[in-house]
Amino acid sequence: MSQIRTFLTGATTMASALAAVFFLTGAREPIRHEKFDEITVGRINIVEPDGTKRIVISNKAQFPGDFMQGKEGARPDRSSFAGMLFINEEGTENGGLIQKGSIAADGKISSGLSLTFDRFRQDQALQLMNNDSATHQTTGIKINDVPLYTVTSLEDHSRFREAARKLPKADQEAYWQKLSDQGRLSNNRIWLGNTRDKGSSLQLNDAQGRVRMMLLVSADGKAEIQMLDEAGKVSKTISPTSKE
Repeated sequence: MSQIRTFLTGATTMASALAAVFFLTGAREPIRHEKFDEITVGRINIVEPDGTKRIVISNKAQFPGDFMQGKEGARPDRSSFAGMLFINEEGTENGGLIQKGSIAADGKISSGLSLTFDRFRQDQALQLMNNDSATHQTTGIKINDVPLYTVTSLEDHSRFREAARKLPKADQEAYWQKLSDQGRLSNNRIWLGNTRDKGSSLQLNDAQGRVRMMLLVSADGKAEIQMLDEAGKVSKTISPTSKE
């Protein structure tokens, strides 16, 4: 009996020692490679070993807000979307895929999809989009100039909007134009997509976002190139019937 007690005492001591070693060294269970034919979930968080989220795939009910340096912010404007968010090494959102599609009892359509790529700690530099409603459908690619985050941060955009709301309506356009001239705002440089009248267009803009050249094909097949001045007035048109 004494030998059994001695054995049990030794085994208990050894188990305690091993437990202490695993605890102190942070030992983990071996990585398991699971295989599934099908999985049904509401949300998947893909994380780094330290817990930093890198990709979030989610339904509408559990769709997250936005992420900035590891902190999640509220985005009630995303409450109707499902999709995927991309998050960089520091825990900041840098793009994503969101999509929705529904029809109300009155027949009103609300449908859209957007795949975006953001500049570091900034907003969309590239967007592939499709919006569909009862009145029109728009599909296109947008390429934007986005200021460096040290020039204009996402928080600055909120402050700009708040400052503009406090100004008289007559002064708001000049306020935004001043910020644009200072290089503080994002501006669209290229748009490629369809038009409301069922044509197609390639639109090239200057650094202030002003349209300076358009390649157009109308719904009935007429093609032309338009060149515009700073005020948006067409200064020259080239078409198959042009004499030049």
